Amino acid sequence: MSKKIRALIVDDELLSRVSIRLALAVHREWQIVDECSSVSQARYALQDEALIDVVFLDIQMPEESGMVLAREISRLNAPPIVVFITAYQHYAVEAFEFHALDYLLKPFDDERFQRALARVSELLTLRCSSDYYGDALRRYVDDVATYGSPAQTPIANTICIRSIGQIETVIVDEVQCLVSSGNYVELHLANRTVLHRTTLNSLISRLDPKVFMQVHRCAMVRRDQCAKLAVTGDGTYELTTRSGDTVPVSERYLQSVRDVINGLSVS
Repeated sequence: MSKKIRALIVDDELLSRVSIRLALAVHREWQIVDECSSVSQARYALQDEALIDVVFLDIQMPEESGMVLAREISRLNAPPIVVFITAYQHYAVEAFEFHALDYLLKPFDDERFQRALARVSELLTLRCSSDYYGDALRRYVDDVATYGSPAQTPIANTICIRSIGQIETVIVDEVQCLVSSGNYVELHLANRTVLHRTTLNSLISRLDPKVFMQVHRCAMVRRDQCAKLAVTGDGTYELTTRSGDTVPVSERYLQSVRDVINGLSVS
């Protein structure tokens, strides 16, 4: 990017703010606009939202939580990118990934920090639609507000997909199967496949088990898409969906797949 990436650091811990400041100092394309130790200070700094591209936001702060500020940011017309800083455990990390949001889990190392910067730079360089990003951020903070914790996850109707520098919203009803592929999950739709940079585990708890079933540690399928089961080797199986996709089936899920296929053929 030709212009500076302007960052706001919001964290009540001085050492944490210093760590981020020093980590950003070696990147000439980044500029720290301000550092705040509270939500109220950050709210003042964000009065001119156009001056801020990225907010490094600690979630756990006294007086007002960082989630309060995140909710306000999500409702701006052109919200800055938020990189959440958190000491939450794995369940919350999955919630961030589901909503295609960036996070730093304390304590973070240089490599993890570099990955966060790369993702932010990619989004800004490609001029990701602010509508899509704002939607992803709103869904996350609304989930937390409604259910009290990212650990209590409602069944999703949409999935915010971040893939190759952009965010879009995919309707869950259009997803036919999901397959792990390296650092991504492939979401197979009727006419295309979308890559989502996340893990299958981060999606499993958000999909209705009455609609989707896991058939392998790396694959899930809509129940009504199950068409044909075949033996591919000694103890290995493959499921063909009604749309022609093929996914592996492990012995752990074999009987469940058979039951679904038999049930669909009877009906």
